Amino acid sequence: MTKAFLQYVWRHRMLSGQLTTCDGQAVIVENPGVQNGNAGPDFEGAVVTIGGVRWAGCVVVHVCSADWNAHRHFSDAAYNNVILHVVYEHDCDIRTQAGSALPVLEMKRFLPIELWNRYQELMNAPVQTPIACASRVPEAAGFTWDAWLERLAVERLERKATAVSQMLNDSKGSWETACYWLTAHYFGGKANAFPFELLAKSTPLTLLARYRNDRDRIEALLLGQAGLLNGYFEDEYPRQLQTEYEALRKGFSLTPISPHLWKFFRLRPSSFPTVRISQFASLMVSSKNLFSKLLETADVKDLATFFDAKAADYWNDHYQFDKQSKASGKNVGKMLIESLLINAWLPLLFVYGKCHGREELCDRAVETLRQMNPESNNITTKWKACGVKPRNAADSQALIQLYSHYCDEHRCLDCRIGYLMISNNIV
Repeated sequence: MTKAFLQYVWRHRMLSGQLTTCDGQAVIVENPGVQNGNAGPDFEGAVVTIGGVRWAGCVVVHVCSADWNAHRHFSDAAYNNVILHVVYEHDCDIRTQAGSALPVLEMKRFLPIELWNRYQELMNAPVQTPIACASRVPEAAGFTWDAWLERLAVERLERKATAVSQMLNDSKGSWETACYWLTAHYFGGKANAFPFELLAKSTPLTLLARYRNDRDRIEALLLGQAGLLNGYFEDEYPRQLQTEYEALRKGFSLTPISPHLWKFFRLRPSSFPTVRISQFASLMVSSKNLFSKLLETADVKDLATFFDAKAADYWNDHYQFDKQSKASGKNVGKMLIESLLINAWLPLLFVYGKCHGREELCDRAVETLRQMNPESNNITTKWKACGVKPRNAADSQALIQLYSHYCDEHRCLDCRIGYLMISNNIV
């Protein structure tokens, strides 16, 4: 038996029968209180009638009464407002610092053992079963499941909003700069997100704006700042970029990042940093006031066109300098564009809406996710194996949030589906 489970049972009023204290007084729970995540009593603001007398105050939950003394609550004035001690097993009498004896409700007399068994079943799922409730997930279809997914989609946006807010703070409140940095971060993909963000932060947006009409100079600036124009080159194109960058570096006292930060190994050639930086250069040429443009655009198809950029012609038959390859166009792929919208732009829109009290923009962020195709990755594949198929990007984001921050962390007690399964109320 665990305290977390007992708190869960108390919070959701899962005890059965006419509740009584250990000395026989009838207990009526009007309000179990709000669970306290900080130091102090477990539940605050509880309203409970004990023996016909209505009390308002705090409730403390323990596995056994002796835990009260073990935790030294008897010497803590914060526990003088406790009105009821709820325990699984009552093994000793306890008192508050003020000397008051507390009424005790022994849960094992009113706790259906099936609740504990179902909870244990979830907690003890085989290691090879990444989603503990996999066998019963399809039973959860319906309004409850849809409402839970909607909440999780918003929760994921809120989680991403933390990183967006940090970038906004680092950019001294510049939404255009934060948009630039955030776009760069996700342009690098998982492997090169960090160096791409460093590249953007080391290359002022104002400097890119200064040369917006000179695409080759912007590419030279970005590849040079990435540390990828060092050494000797055989091809004319990289030599021209190298010469151009040297002039820019000296003229603006620029410092490139370390070239060793970039990862090429185990990446598809189309995702090589060289190609991605060239595509990013094209995006910077056509993205004057990118944040403002994105803010004014609601249709997802129109949004996608802003990120549709093409690498310089040199890269049509190259993935790295001086190494010719089979000819192919190097446009930004659909998956990368969708990733930029989902991970960079929509969280930025969500935060902007929150900061300016414009709930319609927060709603637009969620609605845009609903207009997009669902993502396909390792996590959504796991859900599909359970019979859960996302209908759109809002669903896939919700399922990623559910798996990463509930299933993978064994937080079944915090999951709506976990509640339904433990209480046996699958709908």
